[in-house]
Amino acid sequence: MDKQNKNKKKQPKTKVIRINLSWLYFLLILGIVWMLIGNRGTSAQKIEWAQVQKMFVDGDIKEIHFIRNDYKGTIAVKPEKLGKYSSLFPGNETPKSSPHFFFLVSGSFDAEHEFASLNEQLSDRNQVKIIMENDSKLWSNVMEWVFPLLLLILFWVFMFRGFSKNMGGGPGPGGMNPFNVGKAQGKLTDKNKVNVTFKDVAGLYGAKEEVVEIVDFLKNPKKYTALGGKIPKGALLVGPPGTGKTLLAKAVAGEADVPFFSMSGSDFVEMFVGVGASRVRDLFAQAKEKAPCIVFIDEIDAVGRARGKNAGFSGNDERENTLNQLLTEMDGFGTNSGVIVLAATNRADILDKALMRAGRFDRQIHVDLPELKERVEIFNVHLKGLKVAEDFDVEFMAKHTPGFSGADIANVCNEAALTAARRDKQMIERQDFLDAVDRIIGGIEKKSSIITPAEKRSIAHHEAGHAVVSWLLPNANPLFKVTLIPRGNALGAAWYLPEEHKLYTMSQLRDEMCSLIGGRVAEEIINGEPSTGAQNDLERLTQMAYGMVQYYGMSEKVGNLSFYDSTGARGYDFTKPYSEKTAELMDEEVKKLISEIHDKTLKILTDNKEGWLKVASLLLEKEVIFAEDVENILGPKVKPETDEKPAD
Repeated sequence: MDKQNKNKKKQPKTKVIRINLSWLYFLLILGIVWMLIGNRGTSAQKIEWAQVQKMFVDGDIKEIHFIRNDYKGTIAVKPEKLGKYSSLFPGNETPKSSPHFFFLVSGSFDAEHEFASLNEQLSDRNQVKIIMENDSKLWSNVMEWVFPLLLLILFWVFMFRGFSKNMGGGPGPGGMNPFNVGKAQGKLTDKNKVNVTFKDVAGLYGAKEEVVEIVDFLKNPKKYTALGGKIPKGALLVGPPGTGKTLLAKAVAGEADVPFFSMSGSDFVEMFVGVGASRVRDLFAQAKEKAPCIVFIDEIDAVGRARGKNAGFSGNDERENTLNQLLTEMDGFGTNSGVIVLAATNRADILDKALMRAGRFDRQIHVDLPELKERVEIFNVHLKGLKVAEDFDVEFMAKHTPGFSGADIANVCNEAALTAARRDKQMIERQDFLDAVDRIIGGIEKKSSIITPAEKRSIAHHEAGHAVVSWLLPNANPLFKVTLIPRGNALGAAWYLPEEHKLYTMSQLRDEMCSLIGGRVAEEIINGEPSTGAQNDLERLTQMAYGMVQYYGMSEKVGNLSFYDSTGARGYDFTKPYSEKTAELMDEEVKKLISEIHDKTLKILTDNKEGWLKVASLLLEKEVIFAEDVENILGPKVKPETDEKPAD
């Protein structure tokens, strides 16, 4: 029995060839074209009546076919005499089939008399066969009327059957068919073709729990309805790009035992007026027919932008009409029982308030950047198909990728595999992962970059200034390595491993600002003047200073005020929420703060000049130094006195 089962499994599956209807259309068109302009070899050549008479007398003609109502005659020459007239054909190539020549005459031509007189000059053996008839022109009349009608019918069929769909064209039922332009282009996901489950979604603890609950409600509704609970109408996934919002939706499609429609917000937007609203209606009409089901709209901000904030558009904007229809379908006069709307966006601040309210999106599920434990799980997911060295420490890499999203970690693993293959390694090692992180953050290494010795010396002292200041300040981020190797737009870089804080104190921000300006101050000390190399540092420094004064209330003169608009209610209002006098005061406070930071950094580098110069010298020698090298010169890193402070 086992052998029989194996033989059954080994039998090849028969392939069913499906004939596409468009093939018949093309064959029909090709046949018509072939009949009209088909190549039939060398065509008959035109000659004059005088030449016909000479050929007749010479006994070279085999047969003449004369059409009375066309005043046209065709001539078939005897095969043995055909070579005599080869010069009359293109390329001296005689045709293989008759007729060989044709001639035209006027309406006064008396065919019976002319042909009879010519035949009388020939002997009985050389008489020419004469065929005279009238052409009914039935075929030409049929083609003249039927062919245009046939083209119209074919065009009409193409329009209604969706030419694009028959040809395997664009996605969705719309295609190139103008009659389907208002149809929704949502894809009904086949559960058997989705291989993503909740096990494939690493991390995202809180977000995953809420989504799992929605799926559980669809699978076991009695568990919740027994207590009077109602199914949530919608859930909005909010988070930075690459954190796994779409991946969560794929997992829902793979886990839920209900129909799953997926669309992008841009699928509703079209150049035709009213198409977006029509597609929304059609989408929810399909969803109601298959309820209970889930509708997933990715990047919903494409149609969900707050009304009245579309700069340059009128109140009758097509996007607003689409949004109004979406609001009505989700929670309007008619109910959508059993239809759950799942949406994703990384710009929740610009969404319309009516869309965000309870009853439409009952839940806002925040999908944040993964923390250390979550990054470990994400690394383990993406390392499954990779040949990694046995001593590889996943937790080490998770600690060295703070702020990385799930997509970033997947990119790190892929880049590490490519780096190891480029180096002809059999296994992927830790250094390959570190190089992949450097490449993703800083860009590709510029080996051919031309840097003068003076510039290299200045860059070394600049980066050493960053490293030394951050090493000597207790609240600055821990240093990982310093490099002189140019990457991207950076001529050098100091890499840190920032601790994952939820809150930042004023002391922590000031120490970070000192670390940022450390390179600029180092240049002033060693060169006697600054250079343009600190542009990015000064940009970040200025942003942090204005953030402390304008947003966080960390200025004594400005006070405990915050002018940050977290709701986005001001929209495109270009007026400032403070007076000109307050703006001048804030500018003065920012300049004062940066001046204090500069003086503090200058004192740190001056007091520790010997150690700073040693770090710069070592960096010039090795081009890449690590925290251990800095510790050998400056001693252990200065740490905060305590992480916990007693309550007041």
